[in-house]
Amino acid sequence: MTESPLVLGPMMRYVDETTASIWVETRDTARVAVRAGGNAWTARTFAVHGHHYALVEVGGLAPGSVTPYTLEIDGAAVWPEPGAGFPPPVIATLEPDRPLRLSFGSCRTSVPHDESGNRTHGVDAMRAYALRMASGDGGARPDLMVFLGDQVYADSTSEQMQEFIRARRDMDEPPGKELKDYEEYAHLYSLAWSDEANRWLLSTLPSAMMFDDHDIRDDWNASLSWKKKIGTTDWWHERIVAGLASYWVYQHLGNLSPAQRAEDRIWQKVARHEDEAELDLGAVLDDFAARADREPASYRWSYCRDFGEVRLLMVDSRAARELDPRNRSLLDEQEMAWLDSRLQGGFRHLLVGTSLPFLLPMGLHHIESWNEALSEGAWGKVFAWVGEKLRQAADLEHWAAFQQSFRKVADMVAEVADGKRGPAPETITFLSGDVHFSYVSEVERTGGSRIVQAVCSPIRNPLPRLMRSFTAVSSYGLAAPVGALVARSAKVPDPPFRWSRLKGPWFENCLAFLEDTPEGLKLWWKTGVVDAGDHLHPRLETAVELTVSPRVPAPHR
Repeated sequence: MTESPLVLGPMMRYVDETTASIWVETRDTARVAVRAGGNAWTARTFAVHGHHYALVEVGGLAPGSVTPYTLEIDGAAVWPEPGAGFPPPVIATLEPDRPLRLSFGSCRTSVPHDESGNRTHGVDAMRAYALRMASGDGGARPDLMVFLGDQVYADSTSEQMQEFIRARRDMDEPPGKELKDYEEYAHLYSLAWSDEANRWLLSTLPSAMMFDDHDIRDDWNASLSWKKKIGTTDWWHERIVAGLASYWVYQHLGNLSPAQRAEDRIWQKVARHEDEAELDLGAVLDDFAARADREPASYRWSYCRDFGEVRLLMVDSRAARELDPRNRSLLDEQEMAWLDSRLQGGFRHLLVGTSLPFLLPMGLHHIESWNEALSEGAWGKVFAWVGEKLRQAADLEHWAAFQQSFRKVADMVAEVADGKRGPAPETITFLSGDVHFSYVSEVERTGGSRIVQAVCSPIRNPLPRLMRSFTAVSSYGLAAPVGALVARSAKVPDPPFRWSRLKGPWFENCLAFLEDTPEGLKLWWKTGVVDAGDHLHPRLETAVELTVSPRVPAPHR
């Protein structure tokens, strides 16, 4: 059987009222064409370490239109695949003044969807939704899917990924079962996005993405001592370069609007390339990635999108950290200034996508703030060493463990909520993942915007049952007052405000949804359920739903 010239994709990425960006990986150098509504748009591939990619910019579309499309490679039709059993993929442009609807989630492992895979990792909530949507019974389609980190696990690999690694190098040598280079990242993305149902879903729903630690490695940039220690290995430089370079290709490039891509220094090389030979970006991306790791301020991964009355801020809380113990911050000075300038009122809803929850359960928040003080010497050098070991062992490196930046952002958000940065939104909602349980919390306020934390984690990578009990106990109940006492013992100031849970926690694999409705911001979580042993065709059911009603009238922009 002849191999398809299409390796991966097509993936529907940035879409607005009149344009769409469609990403593909091809088997060889090629010209890629998208055909829709009697028109065609083309792009040449560029190469990275022997792999070939194209991003086709589709323009001149009608606002609010839904147009089936086909994909061709060197004139041969490759998508949709004949007999695939899924509806034709479409380009659905945004409609001005139509309320936003999106889905979000994080943490999705790539293992088979059979009984064995579902037993160890649970039902893939995204795949369950893809099957429901393909059946025509998925309800109104989201305008955007927001992936909040850990789309791929570079450090905790599946048996399928290990087979690929074993075939090309000795796994007894570092980094062992973990990813080593770009070739292995390319294979990992293929495993993550090649399932037929998920591939169809990603070909027809626009997506926005942001990395978290497992896209690179667990505890990535947890602290300066972590970074120094990992930097002494003989494999880390190649790993971080491959991780960031592949992230730019597979995830970040499609986040950008055509105007934003035109300002990207690397994309400019693609856009300006006129030679007959295919442009090879391998060395360019390697140099870029090495510098981005060495000098985080040299490149911004965060981005901002406005959807009428809703603003979405996607914030990099991993690469842009300031790790100097004298000035620790989850966001460095440049990134903080960028966020400060875009946290504004005048929108009906302000959404802040950050892989790490801004508002952890109060008990965990106090524990992490105490651990930061301990690690920085509040109880002396011996306890500082203990605190650092505990930080890395228990992943205590969320916003709460970077108190300086937590308080700065809390002050900014409070100003927006109080109407000091333009008309106060109805809601300011943090969308997050990472922690492998889902919940909704709200800041305790009597006026102004409602400030909410909504977490959807995991899409497919559940906590072991023993860990679920430990998480619940350490997060809620007596954990909050006890944690507060421990934090005060290390002279950690009380948080600038209090918050409490509205829903949760729950531990099922879920994909969350959000919709701007007249009643307020509606949120719901969907999970996949296997009936009668049919693991390949899970049923989708609602796990949790709620509506965050406004306290303030909708602002007029």
